[in-house]
Amino acid sequence: MHKIHLDTDLGGDIDDLCALAMLLRWKDVELTGITTVAEASGRRAGYVRRVLELEGRSKVPVAAGADVSQGFYRYPELGYPDEGRYWSKPIAALPNPSDDAIQLLKQSIEQKATIIAIGPFTNLYLLNLQYPGILMEAKLFLMGGYIYPIRAGFPQWGNEMDWNIQVDVRSAQHVIEHSDPTLIPLSVTVETALQRIYLDDLRKSGALGELIAQQAEAFAADEQNEKKFGETCKGLPNDIINFQHDSLACAIALGWNEGMEIQELPLAIVEKDGWLTERIHPSGRPVRVVTKVDGPRFNEFWVNIIASG
Repeated sequence: MHKIHLDTDLGGDIDDLCALAMLLRWKDVELTGITTVAEASGRRAGYVRRVLELEGRSKVPVAAGADVSQGFYRYPELGYPDEGRYWSKPIAALPNPSDDAIQLLKQSIEQKATIIAIGPFTNLYLLNLQYPGILMEAKLFLMGGYIYPIRAGFPQWGNEMDWNIQVDVRSAQHVIEHSDPTLIPLSVTVETALQRIYLDDLRKSGALGELIAQQAEAFAADEQNEKKFGETCKGLPNDIINFQHDSLACAIALGWNEGMEIQELPLAIVEKDGWLTERIHPSGRPVRVVTKVDGPRFNEFWVNIIASG
């Protein structure tokens, strides 16, 4: 049995929903807790609770964590998609004192759960401030990082597109420097895709699959990734709706390794002009970094997990 704690900013980009759905349908996974980050008074936690209800998993502990009102984030307001189009109805928020999320993370670490952070790292930062050294005890997987340039054939984004790290630089630098993490960087996650061809199978996969398909259709209309990337990036399928940044990070944390490589690299973490860079340097700390992934193989793996659930 894999014990997993998910720290997520579910409620914006739909890859968080895809990642949580995969965890819920992956056999032998016990979710010890889910914490939300970059919150708006429990709005994201409410979305998480709704997803759990659809799978009959309401007993999984959920706690809203660091809030945008606390001033951690580069942008004071983080937008949310229209609830009518993405959720079919208004979803009640699930507010709580932000320290509840810190305590839930602490409990999960004490239970030897693997911690997977697929949003900004603010909750982990606050956890380590309150309990110095606790991150070193955790088996930690972080979706984020930009060490190598993105390969040809994929979007040629720069370091500033690394949302999870750049939206809260202070927390990201602290967490990477005070833990022993595995980084799943943007440079490899950008090679994955949620494809339109999967939508029929998703619609046949219960209420949660239907929700993913609904949100994928809305996201495709809003973001137009088939035109932006499918038609312009040779490495991506023509029918790409979104990237699977977070799902890939969760799968690697659970041991998926088909066509995937991890290297231990000496990383120097430097903040300059408000942006964080991670560079290979002899003086840097050794950090495990995913350096290669077979995107098409992962895409099929993900949809098979969801469809077989």
